Amino acid sequence: MMVVGVTLLIFYSFMESHSEQLKVVGPEASLDAVAGENLVLPCFIKPNTSAVDMTVEWLRLEEMPLLVHRYRDHADRYEKQTPSYRGRTSLFKEELQKGNASLKLSPVRVSDEGEYKCLIEDKSWYDDIIVHIRVEAQGSHPVITMESYDNSGGVNLVCESRGWNPEPDVLWLNSEGDPLPAEETQIDRDTEGFSVKRRITVHDYSDSNRFYCRLQQKHHMIEAEVIINSKVFEAWKWDVGISVSACLITLGAIITAVICYKKGNLKIPL
Repeated sequence: MMVVGVTLLIFYSFMESHSEQLKVVGPEASLDAVAGENLVLPCFIKPNTSAVDMTVEWLRLEEMPLLVHRYRDHADRYEKQTPSYRGRTSLFKEELQKGNASLKLSPVRVSDEGEYKCLIEDKSWYDDIIVHIRVEAQGSHPVITMESYDNSGGVNLVCESRGWNPEPDVLWLNSEGDPLPAEETQIDRDTEGFSVKRRITVHDYSDSNRFYCRLQQKHHMIEAEVIINSKVFEAWKWDVGISVSACLITLGAIITAVICYKKGNLKIPL
């Protein structure tokens, strides 16, 4: 009995020592992902130790953690998997024996952005790491519209786009590609991402009335172009002239009506 007791003590001491040496490791920095593409969330046991007989769980950290993927008893277990991840997660089964428990997520969605926990558990040991994902999504092609004329004779333009994550930088550029001063960017957020809108007033530069609205992120950049004919600016002068003439005519009609009214009310002495 003494020999058996010593043997068990040595065995458990070995297991405890072995477990203390194992550690789950992953990326130290956040992962940048692009919506629509595949992403691998790294998670490894160090030193390399087979995870084939272990339990691997990937959780999305929120107020109530969501089960993203579970591997247990040599098989994937999908019974309690969060519906939004069904059909989009997998482990590299041939790599489990090397201690690689990385998760493949495909395709990435904007809603996947957040923190994830990789937890690996054995009978006498467990450890975990946190992986943060930032998802970048390119929005719709920018649309430029002319809103109105400015009092100074310029044209008011507005550039709009939606569906971005995170919000992009919005730049107005001249024909040489130089930034132009514009109003502050209006930013709104909904379930589809960020919507942006930025206005600018441009004036007649004769042979270079070409303007660009550029939206850019870390991995995306798109722009729209607008060319304004000088006649558009000339039309403003006609509008102003017509408006002034209309005002003068209206004012003249009012004055005439007042004079006639007063004359009509004058009493002629007998």
